[in-house]
Amino acid sequence: MSTLFHEDTLLEGTGADAVARALFEVASGLPLICPHGHTDPAWFARDSAFPDPAALIVTPDHYVTRMFASQGLGPELFGVRGTDGAGQDEDPQTIWRRFAEHWYLFRGTPTRLWLDITFQRLFGITEPLTPQTADDIYDRIAAALATPEFRPRALYERFDIEVLATTDNALDPLDHHRAIADSGWSGRVIPTYRPDQITDPDHEGFAAALDDLGDMTGEDTGTWRGYLAAHHSRRAYFRAQGATATDHGVPDAVTADLDPDTAAALFDRVRCGRADDRDRVLFRAQMLTEMARMSAEDGMVMQIHPGSFRNHNQQVFRRFGRDKGYDIPTQTEFTRSLHPLLNALGNETRLRIVLFTLDETTYARELAPLAGAWPSLVLGPAWWFHDSAEGMRRFREMTTETAGIYNTAGFNDDTRAFPSIPARHEVARRVDCAWLARMVADHRLREDEAFDMIEDLTCGLARRTYRL
Repeated sequence: MSTLFHEDTLLEGTGADAVARALFEVASGLPLICPHGHTDPAWFARDSAFPDPAALIVTPDHYVTRMFASQGLGPELFGVRGTDGAGQDEDPQTIWRRFAEHWYLFRGTPTRLWLDITFQRLFGITEPLTPQTADDIYDRIAAALATPEFRPRALYERFDIEVLATTDNALDPLDHHRAIADSGWSGRVIPTYRPDQITDPDHEGFAAALDDLGDMTGEDTGTWRGYLAAHHSRRAYFRAQGATATDHGVPDAVTADLDPDTAAALFDRVRCGRADDRDRVLFRAQMLTEMARMSAEDGMVMQIHPGSFRNHNQQVFRRFGRDKGYDIPTQTEFTRSLHPLLNALGNETRLRIVLFTLDETTYARELAPLAGAWPSLVLGPAWWFHDSAEGMRRFREMTTETAGIYNTAGFNDDTRAFPSIPARHEVARRVDCAWLARMVADHRLREDEAFDMIEDLTCGLARRTYRL
């Protein structure tokens, strides 16, 4: 029988392959904890059928559209809609055929591995995607999507998801989350407070967003005190809808700890449009500390995602908006950058900060030593461009010796592509099972310890870190 995906993938060659398989048998039976991602809460609020295979698998996944863009195949060819009308008239089956024609581009990539698992496990497809098989595979997926078993809530339950967090703009009214809660469905889909639009003066529409923030909260966002009060109000609203975390996508990890008068004067310059480049950098830095101070008070877990040069292709940004595959990693420094925040708040037992990086050179030099010392810090998993079997191995090898595993946050799938969630978790679990088995083979761990650790790496760390 032909298969796309071998059941021993990533589990062999450990020196203790039987241990790796036994560990994975345990790991594969545990629920999925999804504390950080970008799926659309409207899917679960409406529980409507997904429209077609292209809309489910191709168009929303910027890992996919980014690869095609690198070959000169623009987002509009794969259904991504632009402000100029691009992509709006693309036929989904044509998109799928184009996807199949260029499927070879993903050979050896994590995207190929995720999708092979998805095709085989979710849709029972075992033949490779090619131009010749494209229509048949499209029709089989489309037929499945038309059934009740493939609606969003049914898939959530089939995937054995225990909790799924979305990422939501601070100004989002969270109507879909309220609709989910009011529906009586037992699935737990919670929001995450993402305030970049109202904490980053370089964000497009920043000034208008502050006006909207004031209107939503009834606070005077023309003043520093009113602006901070508005954040408190929105955070409380998110918590009331189930949120346990915040998320901050910043260009760097620089923080500041200004006295209240200096911070108020800085805000006045930013609010009135008189801030220079240095002021804007300092304001972002101060706001990371202010967000940490609020987290120390209200218990929301703070996630910091620094080091991405967002929207590197300005033409694509103008035509299609954010998150279209043109965010590029940058070199990032943490030790000096986080020093003001940590010395102000890092010993607060209620504060929990999950640090991510796109700069792997910082794992052993900075991040593991920081997390191995400061009680407020936890290392997020291998992120984004490093969310691969190789990236996960590097993460374990470069951080465990200093931070152990109990100063790490467990796995999160960080995806917009809903059907890839179980595949991403499966890859992470296989990598961790092989890593633990290798340490058993090296006589660095007892087998009973390895089985304890795989339960922690699979579920326990994420539950604890994100207070779920």
